[in-house]
Parts: sequence; C-alpha cells; structure tokens
Amino acid sequence: MLRRRLSPEQISGKLKHMNIPDLRDAYVCRETIYSAIYALPVGELRKELIYCLRQGKPTRKPRRGQVDRCNQIPDMVSIHLRPPEVEKREFPGHWEGDLIKGKSNASAVGTLVELKSGYLILAKMNDATATSAVEGFSAALNRMPLAARKSMTYDQGREMTQHAKVTQNTGVAIYFCDPHSPWQRGANENINGLIRQYLPKGTDLSVYSQQELDEIALELNMRPRKRFDFKCPIEVMSEQLAKYHEAPSSIH
Repeated sequence: MLRRRLSPEQISGKLKHMNIPDLRDAYVCRETIYSAIYALPVGELRKELIYCLRQGKPTRKPRRGQVDRCNQIPDMVSIHLRPPEVEKREFPGHWEGDLIKGKSNASAVGTLVELKSGYLILAKMNDATATSAVEGFSAALNRMPLAARKSMTYDQGREMTQHAKVTQNTGVAIYFCDPHSPWQRGANENINGLIRQYLPKGTDLSVYSQQELDEIALELNMRPRKRFDFKCPIEVMSEQLAKYHEAPSSIH
C-alpha cells in the first residue's frame, strides 16, 4: 500500500475494513506504521519507503498533540447521513472541498472537485477565515449550473463554521467527514497533490488572481483520465450536464 502512495493514515483505515480472516482482530495505527518505516536501518528499503510518503523527509519530527476539532462546527451533518448516490457517483453535482494554505497559513485557495467527472474549481480566498470561505466557495459554486450543485463534503476545518451560509447562498447541502479521516475525501486529497505542482507549499497564494487560478484549473480539467477512457474532466462534465439539459457553455 505504501508503494501505491497510500499514506499511513489511509492504510490504517483501509486495514480496518479489509476482510482478512487471519487479521480480523489485528489493528495497526498510523503512528506504528511511521515508526516502523523510520526504525528501518539505513539502506535501500528504508529509502524507498520514505520516498513513498507524501513529505518524503529523511527524518521525522516529533508529533505534536492535535486539537480535536470535533463539535466545533455548529449544526454539522455527518458524512454518514449523505445520500447513497454520492458514494456511488451516479449523478453530477456532488463535490469534495478543501483549503490549501500558503506561507505561514496567511493565504489560502479553495479547492472543489466534482466526484462524477473529476472537474476542478479553484476559488480565490482573501484568507483562511470562515467569512472568506463563505464568499469564496459561494462564488465558485454559483458559477456552476443548478444541476451541478447538490452537495459538498468537507473536513471539520474551522473555516466551515458558517457552512449554513454557503448552503443558503448556493443550495448545496454540506456534509462533514469524521475527524482525521482524509480518505473520506479521497478525490480532493488526490487533486490537491496535483494542484501543489502549480501552487507549491510555502508560497504566498494571495498573489494569484481568480483568472490565474481558473487557468490552472482549466489545465488540470483538460488532462485525459484513464478512468474516463482518456476523456478529460471538462468533457465528462459537459456530457453529464447535457443529460440534464444544461448548456455545456455554462462551464469553462
């Protein structure tokens, strides 16, 4: 699983749901996986497995205690209450969202990926506050036709404390993942890695205009995808919207 670029956290979560008779009562947490990797003697195996990690750092910093953000978001609806059609990706209009942050967490860009087509939207934010999230995500979602605005799944980041306003502005129902469960937003986690090729960590994201972000999103939306028989997300999204009599010109 490491060689397939799954993170230790994703591996830990996956193992809990795998029906392997000999391992039914076994469990390994992400910290155990990290510890096992970095405990390996210097050599090719250690080097290879560290390279498989997202950060790929030769040494690991001590883990700091994390603040549990559970219940800090008012009136949030759990991912476990989402309609089954979201998981099955049967219809367009269901999104996963996130923020990527810039240098010193002083700037941010909103990311939205549509599950049926893989279509990406980047939203300019003034900062990483709840007010900016409402403005940025509302503007981004309202650029899409009604058939493409059904739901958004997000983590429990505090920037979404005003999620009810996003729903009021756009009509999009918002569901929240379990704490520390990035695999529940797998599509968004994957696309964020591609976005970082254009918006590297440690840079000031406030210098990018919405037009520049749109150009980055367009380039990613024009990449052919194997799972769509090498059609690109913008083609798939246009085809899906055409089924609902929405003009393909309403996306770009």
